[in-house]
Amino acid sequence: MRRTYSLRIRLTLIILLPLLFVAGATGLWQLNNARVTAGEVFDNSLLSAALAVSNDVALSEGDALAIRTRNILADTSGGQVFYHVYAPDGVIVAGYATPPVGIPRTAEDDLSPVYFNGEYLGREVRGLRMRTRMQIEGFSGVFTTTVWQDVTIRSAFVQDLMLRSLITISSIITSLALIVWFGVRIGLYPLSDLQQAIDLRSGEDLKPIQRPVPIEVEGIVRTLNRLLGQISEVMATQSEFISNAAHQLRNPIAGVLSLAEAVRSSKNLEDAQERADDLVKAAKETSQLAQKLLTYERAKSINPVSAKESFSINELLDGLVQEYRQKDLGNVQIVFNPAQTDASLSGDRTMIREAVSNLIDNALKHGGSDLKEIDVTAERGGINLVVTVKDDGRGLDESEIKTALQRFGQVSEDGEGSGLGLPIVARVAERHHGTLALSGNNPGLRAQIDLLL
Repeated sequence: MRRTYSLRIRLTLIILLPLLFVAGATGLWQLNNARVTAGEVFDNSLLSAALAVSNDVALSEGDALAIRTRNILADTSGGQVFYHVYAPDGVIVAGYATPPVGIPRTAEDDLSPVYFNGEYLGREVRGLRMRTRMQIEGFSGVFTTTVWQDVTIRSAFVQDLMLRSLITISSIITSLALIVWFGVRIGLYPLSDLQQAIDLRSGEDLKPIQRPVPIEVEGIVRTLNRLLGQISEVMATQSEFISNAAHQLRNPIAGVLSLAEAVRSSKNLEDAQERADDLVKAAKETSQLAQKLLTYERAKSINPVSAKESFSINELLDGLVQEYRQKDLGNVQIVFNPAQTDASLSGDRTMIREAVSNLIDNALKHGGSDLKEIDVTAERGGINLVVTVKDDGRGLDESEIKTALQRFGQVSEDGEGSGLGLPIVARVAERHHGTLALSGNNPGLRAQIDLLL
């Protein structure tokens, strides 16, 4: 048996891989969001510091900063904040004289705050330039306030925040993987229970599995129970066939052996020839009986689902009637009335042909001396195909019809035939979702097979 990955691993991968993809995408988004959020927090701190410096310079006319503003500059997010304020003529009003490198230039009338990345004394910094209209010592115009801070602390903070987010996401993913792994194992317990139920079955115990199973496994159990039922039916059929064959062939075989002994012990050639003829006749009857038994067994085992050969019913019946016309039938004529609209039947061609042949044989054997004509007719009736074989022979009454439809049923006292012809026809019709009906033909017998197209 070819091995593949375990169901547990397959289910775990099917469930976990999409979750890992989603979790990974979410984690990357969260890490980027943490970086952006941290940057916004630091930038807002710079904006607060710039507003505080600009306000204090305007109030003190550049002389000093308030204690509160100094505290903001000394202990804001990201570390110490440097600053300077320039007058409209470019003269420094307050703060550090050396500005950072990389301050962007904008139009003179553009007063919107501008963030920038630059360099201050060889270190990378993040800064904000803000332009404000105000008046200091009688001089009015647009004053430029610039604040900046080292990005080292800012980068360390962002890295620490991202690392914490990464650890949190990794822990969630790991926990999720473990939950899925053990959850699938617990979820598959019903399959192990089902395996135990199957292990309890044997050749002697093929009863259906009745224990509760999950909805997803109901189809498998239903199919398995159907298979067990089919196997049980096949085994019962085989047992019945063996029993029938042993019972029905015992006497004919004994008769053949007895005649063979009689031939061997014959006193003269004429006596031996006569007994040899009886032996050949008995052997033929035994062979025909064995053939009928095999045909009956095959008819019982027809599977309409797999027997899907499509064929023309007119072509099948015409060929069969032509074969009978080539035989020596005495004064009996066989007439074939084809369906006006030919029907294509799907089923076991050989067994349907055998069923119609048995009906013709039955009429020839049991029609009596008054038999003159056998009519074989095919016609369509809606979704059904009707094949009728009727004769003008002696016919059967209701009690005889019941006997003839029974296995090994013999209507005539001479016991001619195997008693399996009509049961074979009935079984073939049944296995093709059809029926066999017998009725009087006044005179004669009418046999009708209804088959589903």
